[in-house]
Amino acid sequence: MHLARFPRLSLGHFPTPLEALPNLSRFLGGPTLYIKRDDSTGLATGGNKTRKLEFLLADALKQRADIIITQGATQSNHVRQTIAAANKLGLQTQVLLEQRVDKFGDDYQHSGNILLDNLLGGTIVEHLPAGSDMQQAMEALADQLRAGGHTPYVIPGGGSNPIGALGYVACAEELLYQSSQQRLRIDHVIHATGSTGTQAGLVAGLAATNSHIPVLGISVRAPREKQEENVYSLASRTWQLLGARGELDHDAVVVNSDYVGEGYGLPTAGTLEAIKLLAELEGILLDPVYSAKGMAGLIDLIRKGRFGQGENLVFIHTGGSAGLWGYRQLLEQQAR
Repeated sequence: MHLARFPRLSLGHFPTPLEALPNLSRFLGGPTLYIKRDDSTGLATGGNKTRKLEFLLADALKQRADIIITQGATQSNHVRQTIAAANKLGLQTQVLLEQRVDKFGDDYQHSGNILLDNLLGGTIVEHLPAGSDMQQAMEALADQLRAGGHTPYVIPGGGSNPIGALGYVACAEELLYQSSQQRLRIDHVIHATGSTGTQAGLVAGLAATNSHIPVLGISVRAPREKQEENVYSLASRTWQLLGARGELDHDAVVVNSDYVGEGYGLPTAGTLEAIKLLAELEGILLDPVYSAKGMAGLIDLIRKGRFGQGENLVFIHTGGSAGLWGYRQLLEQQAR
């Protein structure tokens, strides 16, 4: 596995810290917990998409693009980071937003990530209703821009294609190096999985290095069978892009969808508990859409005995704390 052969920019603060969570570990009384701080990548408050954008925007420059097109939900972490990264490169960004969540009032519609999108100067072209074909809408926008003499580069939601997933192949290498330096045996890696690029990259990277470290994705939106199918499809294409031998083992992709709740962007009671616990015990902010839902699943699985004492678990913090402001009313109610 030789990632240096793929075009890549330097956009983030890497390596991100790999830290122990001693207070949470004691509180839960089970395995020893660690957290990989991909909320600290440094790009407009950070997050996991920065790793993907290092490869995606390098490809965009290679293709001499002048406008980046992408899409996401109203409170998209990916959109925020894409606009910020494009700004560093002198590229324009045009964005389509999908109205997946209609609760939480003006804070959700105007604060948090969307406030930062506007501050960063991204052009929000259109707000589309939930269930829209966002990829088709982006391709239509790209055709319009080409007709006007531009060279657009389309990035899928979450940056989740094989080029973007290389960012988490790189993260797998980084994590293995850190664990070696810390003499830390990693028994499991756990994270929130949504658009699939993070899990696909981790699975492909850890498998290609023969690490024998299993990855568990806690789904934030899709049923297990659908999410596993989507992750495996992208992980396999990433595996092929890497030039790895043979086929990726289907059993390497494991998803738990028990913690989705009412749907994407809708926090559960466990989500809110996870936000409170990490803030009060470790001084770490989780986001209501991804990282807290993933942590809620991990906490519940520990309480159910899925992981035991003596095991070392690494949770990948995918960032997104800017989204907390979009859920202000809900969080204030929880704090009372």
